[in-house]
Amino acid sequence: MPSENPPPLLPPPMRLLRNTSLFLDFDGTLVRFADRPDAVAVDSALRGLIGALAERLEGRLAIVSGRSADEITAFFPAADPGLPAVAVAGSHGVERRWPDGRSLAPAEPDALAGALDELRALAGRHPGVVVEEKPFGVALHYRQAPQAADLCNELADSLAARAGFVLQRGSMVCELRAKGADKGDAVRAFMAEPPMAGHPPLFIGDDLTDEHGFEAAAELSGAGILVGAPRATAARYRLPDVAAVHRWLGAGTARRAA
Repeated sequence: MPSENPPPLLPPPMRLLRNTSLFLDFDGTLVRFADRPDAVAVDSALRGLIGALAERLEGRLAIVSGRSADEITAFFPAADPGLPAVAVAGSHGVERRWPDGRSLAPAEPDALAGALDELRALAGRHPGVVVEEKPFGVALHYRQAPQAADLCNELADSLAARAGFVLQRGSMVCELRAKGADKGDAVRAFMAEPPMAGHPPLFIGDDLTDEHGFEAAAELSGAGILVGAPRATAARYRLPDVAAVHRWLGAGTARRAA
């Protein structure tokens, strides 16, 4: 578990990229947060960076996101000639897709439709609150309506207790998701077989949902890199923001890590 009074985290050394299996969160790590989740875009520079990383690491690359696997795949389409297929874990690890076409996903929770109705009703009463429907859960964003934070979290607490969802809080968002897996489970699953097996995992993420990934990486003789302001975390290193993540990863593709 993260320490309550952690020592300052140092920037990650380039040698971490030498022989790693790399796991990347998406929002807040590869792209900056937007007021609405559908306002995020991936430009050609980021696609090129992901392609270069996949090539350098010989396929040992996965994107592990709270977004659906379909969304992540659409951002990084395999049809792009500069983008080799990479592993994807969506919905916080509930969905998994391997580069060879295999996939794993549970059934949609029975209680999801009712939860959506209640969350949409709340959003209708509070302009700026955004409901993000997902295949195996739903997120309630209040970045544009911070005054509604307490109401959003109270309803999410109630729905989680009544319907058996896992409640995950993040940066100006509360999310209800299906039970069964988290980002750490996705790391363990991908690490259990080639090409990732035998290469220490490196997980880069920014939010509380990424702590499971940091913990799994540490268990498997790897490390986590926290993106953003210092806080209690299971990560070993820190980068200050998305731009720093791009610079660090870009430097690792531009030359042999020392």
